[in-house]
Amino acid sequence: MSDFKPPLDDIRLVLAEICEVDEICGFPDFDHVDAETIDGVLDELGRFVAEVIAPTNRVGDEQGCSVDDGVVTVPREFHAAWDRFVEAGWGAISQDPEYGGGGFPACVQTVLTELLATSNRSWSMGPMLTVGAAEAIHAFGDDKQKQTYIPKMATAEWSGTMNLTEPQAGSDVGALTTRAVPRGDGTYRIFGTKIFITFGEHELAENIIQLVLARTPDSPPGTRGISLFIVPKYLVGDDGSLGERNDYTCVSLEHKLGLHASPTCVLSYGESGDGAVGYLIGEEHQGMRYMFKMMNNARLGVGVEGLAVTERALQQATAFAIERRQGTAVGAPRGEQSPIVEHPDVRRMLLTMRAYADAMRCLLYLNSSTIDVAGHHLDPDARQAASERAELLTPISKAWCTDVGVEMASLGIQVHGGYGYIEETGAAQHLRDARISPIYEGTNGIQAIDLVGRKLSLRAGGVMGDLLDEIAALDGDLEAAGDQFDSIRSNLADALAAFREATAWIISNGVDDPNEALAGATPYLKMFGQLVGGWLLARLALGARRRLDEGSGDVEHLEGKIVVARFYAEQLLPVARAQLGAVTAGADDLFAISADGFSA
Repeated sequence: MSDFKPPLDDIRLVLAEICEVDEICGFPDFDHVDAETIDGVLDELGRFVAEVIAPTNRVGDEQGCSVDDGVVTVPREFHAAWDRFVEAGWGAISQDPEYGGGGFPACVQTVLTELLATSNRSWSMGPMLTVGAAEAIHAFGDDKQKQTYIPKMATAEWSGTMNLTEPQAGSDVGALTTRAVPRGDGTYRIFGTKIFITFGEHELAENIIQLVLARTPDSPPGTRGISLFIVPKYLVGDDGSLGERNDYTCVSLEHKLGLHASPTCVLSYGESGDGAVGYLIGEEHQGMRYMFKMMNNARLGVGVEGLAVTERALQQATAFAIERRQGTAVGAPRGEQSPIVEHPDVRRMLLTMRAYADAMRCLLYLNSSTIDVAGHHLDPDARQAASERAELLTPISKAWCTDVGVEMASLGIQVHGGYGYIEETGAAQHLRDARISPIYEGTNGIQAIDLVGRKLSLRAGGVMGDLLDEIAALDGDLEAAGDQFDSIRSNLADALAAFREATAWIISNGVDDPNEALAGATPYLKMFGQLVGGWLLARLALGARRRLDEGSGDVEHLEGKIVVARFYAEQLLPVARAQLGAVTAGADDLFAISADGFSA
């Protein structure tokens, strides 16, 4: 397996051209941060992940996790990496300075998430969920809860989780049955079983702060009756010291296709009979609203996983293609084997992976920067517009990026040929690790339903309309940029026209029969992702062209971004129009065969 090289040049270009990080650093809340500071942070972070985290990836996959009498063991190397992570303070980079955080913009947190996940997907799950749990407490907890938990979670001395799923509920969170019984002293006792709890038990951190959804007595049915509770592994004293072990245990670990070194736990609360001590966050029956704060953070983080696996698979496939000799390339001396990177089809596969990685990075960083604007811009109208844009982008950040990530991990195996199917090369691990991402934090089908059912109607369709108008407005810049941008311009215009047609169909037909819209939701989301990816790569290429004209930056790197944008526009963006028929086909054929007929 090749060494991981942090793609810092790509990251810096996207931060500047897509996130406009200089403008974000100008907000008063970020007056302690500037582009030069971020640049230095990126250098140090790149070194850290390459030297400390990346070497644990393969050994983690080989060793996996185990549980014995409730104690979960993770690979030995994970402990040293976690300790170094805490010592370096990386977990606090975007947390509130009031609680010991660095106060950096969310887009910098997304860079951290990407580099950790690209280095080791299994290991990175712990820090990612901890950030989300801390943000939920920060947004909805009382002052005591914030002071008690956030400082230690910010440093990653304590980790955090989210406990939603139960055996009988799955994605239907409203069907959960975990009970929270009030004790009259401000605490609750938690009873129930939660499944698929990532990093729900381990010995890496001193304490684990579980965020648990449960029902209080006489709660209304469905999601309206759910409340959110803090349930620490070890109870915390008034002075911050750790006390007795709480009444829950890990009864088993899931045996998974991938992410072998990430402990996915079945947790049983109240098994000894007394119940686990829990502390209500905010108001009763507001748990789902509160948890969505963490879930939306996690959905963006999961989308980053699609980028991360693509980047890692691409780097490994490229190294293999350069070294592996097979066949004779056109123009090579007869009888001499050529590196397979010289064959056009291998180049096509590598360029496909490169183009999708760049497109995903642009989308995910843009999404996180809209969160920065929504939370910190001085103009309330700008904050509102950014908040709406973030809501619209989140489903495609999560769903489109993770679907593409699986495809690109598979393509990485294809570059390796038969060697890719052999575990020793490490290419197969990327595909195994990637396959869960389209499933958790709301399956990608649910994300598509959310897009057509809720996000498309934001501000009576105005939020989507504003974005499509912004995409259309790039046409003039592309025309002015010259001949090398002609195909980017024409293909982007065609994809935009197709997507506008699909949008109009969804709106007009979905009102009378929601099944019509739902039947086309997934291809509609794919269209949206392909379109936004093409738009953002066009913007990135224009920025690269400007830098070349100014004589700044690495010429080969910048020219490469123009090539990537053109390749995407000509060979990948047409997928958007190809989805139009699937969007507008309607639901009739989906229900024309009986349920039993699928297995006949």
